[in-house]
Amino acid sequence: MGDSIGSEEGSRILGRDAQRNNILAARVVAETVKTTLGPKGMDKMLVDRVGNIIVTNDGVTILEEMEIEHPAAKMIVEIAKTQEKEVGDGTTTAVMLAGRFLENAEKLLDMKIHPTIITQGYRWAEEKAQIILNELAVEIDSKEDLMKVAQTAMTGKGVEYLKEKFSKIIVDAVEIVAENKEVDLEDIRIGKQKGLAIENTKLIKGIVIDKGKINLEMPGKVEEARIALIEEALEIQGPETEAKISVSTPDQLQNFLSQEDSILKSKVEWIKESGANVLFVQKGIDDLVQYYLAKEGIYAVRRVMKSDMQSLAKATGAKIISKLSEICPGDLGYANYVEEQKEGEESMTYVMGCKNPKALTILIRGGTEHVIDEVERGMKDALGDVVATLKNSMVVAGGGAIEIELAKRLKEFASTLKGREGLAVKEFASALEFIPSTLAENAGMDPIDVLTELRVSHDANMKTAGLNLFSGKVEDTLMQGIIEPLKVKTQAIASASEVAIMILRIDDVIAAKKSSGNSGKLGGMQGYD
Repeated sequence: MGDSIGSEEGSRILGRDAQRNNILAARVVAETVKTTLGPKGMDKMLVDRVGNIIVTNDGVTILEEMEIEHPAAKMIVEIAKTQEKEVGDGTTTAVMLAGRFLENAEKLLDMKIHPTIITQGYRWAEEKAQIILNELAVEIDSKEDLMKVAQTAMTGKGVEYLKEKFSKIIVDAVEIVAENKEVDLEDIRIGKQKGLAIENTKLIKGIVIDKGKINLEMPGKVEEARIALIEEALEIQGPETEAKISVSTPDQLQNFLSQEDSILKSKVEWIKESGANVLFVQKGIDDLVQYYLAKEGIYAVRRVMKSDMQSLAKATGAKIISKLSEICPGDLGYANYVEEQKEGEESMTYVMGCKNPKALTILIRGGTEHVIDEVERGMKDALGDVVATLKNSMVVAGGGAIEIELAKRLKEFASTLKGREGLAVKEFASALEFIPSTLAENAGMDPIDVLTELRVSHDANMKTAGLNLFSGKVEDTLMQGIIEPLKVKTQAIASASEVAIMILRIDDVIAAKKSSGNSGKLGGMQGYD
C-alpha cells in the first residue's frame, strides 16, 4: 500500500509500468474491503498508533482510517467518500467495481488494446448501464417498503436480529422530519449512551443534550416547558484590553460590586418576565446568575454547542436569542417536559413531547463503545438509503440481481458493437458480476455455482432473481423484500467507471515539486488572487 513514486525529484514511472502500478494499487484497495460486502461480510479491526480501536465492516470508515500512500489508491478512496456523501451507502460496492473495472481493463491492455479504446468502451457501457438501471427500477410508495430498504441496508452490521425494530425507528424518524420529501439528515440526531443492551435503542421525539442542569438546586424536571435559547453569556464580560479600576474607599468598592450584582440580576429578571422556565445558553453562566435562576425554579444548561442549539430550535419552535434584553414570550419554544436523567456518571437533558418537532434523536444504547459505534454506522447507512428512496421512490432488486441483469444486457449491447470497444463493454459487464460472486463467497458458498445459477435464471427472463443469503438460495429478491435504492447503484457505477477511466488514461507518474505557496491561484497572476 505504501508504494512511493520515488523520493528524488524527477523520478517517474512511464507508460505500461505506470498503468500496471496504478491498477495494482486500486485492486489492493478493492481487495481490502471485499470481504466486508453483504450481510455475511466480515469485520475489520483498525488499530492506530496510539492503540485506539475501530471494529467495522463499513467500507468508507475502513478506507478513511487506513494509512494510504499510493496516489491512485487515494483516488479510489475519494469515490468511497463521494458515495457516502451522495447516498450514505454502497461505498464497498463502488470501490469493488472500480477495482474490478481496472483489473478487467488490464486484460485488454495485455492484448495490446489502446487505453483510449478501452475508456471509450467503458463510457458507452456506463451510459447504457444507467439507461438499463432506470428501466429495471420499480416504484415503491408504502412505509413497509421503506422499512425493507432500511433492513437491507442494515444487514451485516451485527444487528440483524433487531432489524425490524430499527427499520421502524428509522422510517418513523425520516417521516417526522421530512418536508416535501426533502430530509436534512442533520435533523435526525444520533445520541449514544453506554449501558443497557442494544434492544433499548429508541426514537425520542425531541432532543437529548449530553449535559445536565448546572445547579443542584434547580428542578430535575420541568413540566410544560417554555424554552429560551440564548447565545449571549449570562455573566459580566471582562474588558477586551487590560483595565485598571481605582477604588479609594470601601463604599466605592461596595458600589462597584453592587452594580455587577444588579446587572446580573437584571438578566434573570428579563428571563423571568419572558415566562421562560428552561434555559439553554451557548456560553457561560455566572455563579450568581445560577443562584438566582435556581431560586426562580428555572432549569438551565450552559455551554451548549451551536449545532445542539439549532436542533433545539427546530424541535421546540424556539428562536435563538442574541440579545437577552430583547427577549419576549414569542421567542420561546415548547416541550411537554424537560428532565435531567443520570446514567452512571453521565447527566443528560431530555427535551420531550415537542408539538411539531422538525428535529429528533435516535438514542443508541449498547454494552461497549465499539458496538454502539458500529450500530451508528449501520443506522446512518439505512438513513441514507431511506432518504434516497423517499426523494426518488425507485428501487432495484438486491442480492446481486440487478448486477446480473445489467451484465446480461450489457453483453447483448456489446455484441452489437463492431469495433474493439465491444470488448471493453464485455469486460465492464463481467466486472458487475463481481458483486454477486463476492456476496456468495462471503457467505461461504461456491461463487461459480451461484453465478451459474443466477445466469440461468436471468436467461430464463427472471429479471429479479438474486441471492437470498438468509436462505442460501437464488430467489426473487424483489418479492422477498431485499431491495436497494436506485440511487445507490447509479451513483456507484457512475463513480467507479469515472475513476477507472481517469486511472486508465494516466501513462506517466512524475514526482512533482512541492507547491511554492501559489496553490489555488492561477500561477499567482495578478488580478486572480
